[in-house]
Amino acid sequence: MSGFVGDWHALLLLIVAGFLPNEVWRMAGLWFVSGIDEGSEVLVWVRAVATAILAGVIAQILVQPPGALAGVPDGLRYGAVVAGFAVFLVAKRSIFAGVVCGEIVMIAGKWWLG
Repeated sequence: MSGFVGDWHALLLLIVAGFLPNEVWRMAGLWFVSGIDEGSEVLVWVRAVATAILAGVIAQILVQPPGALAGVPDGLRYGAVVAGFAVFLVAKRSIFAGVVCGEIVMIAGKWWLG
């Protein structure tokens, strides 16, 4: 198992230093906004800013891919985004379905290309 996942010490450090501190703030955010109307101007603005940041990150990853993603051909990266977006639209705007589809296209394409 360690060959597939890597060093378990590194994974433990990732969970303790990366995941848990972020979860505290996410839970605090959920607690703070529990009384705010979902259609309020503040939450509409927050949603718009979050969407813009996500779009910027996706664009940057497509144009200047980091790490191992740089070894994936441009056409495959763009194709995975197009497929993921198409599934997002077809699946009633499901972000989860779009991301899973994009990942499947990316992994299958990289496996097929070698």
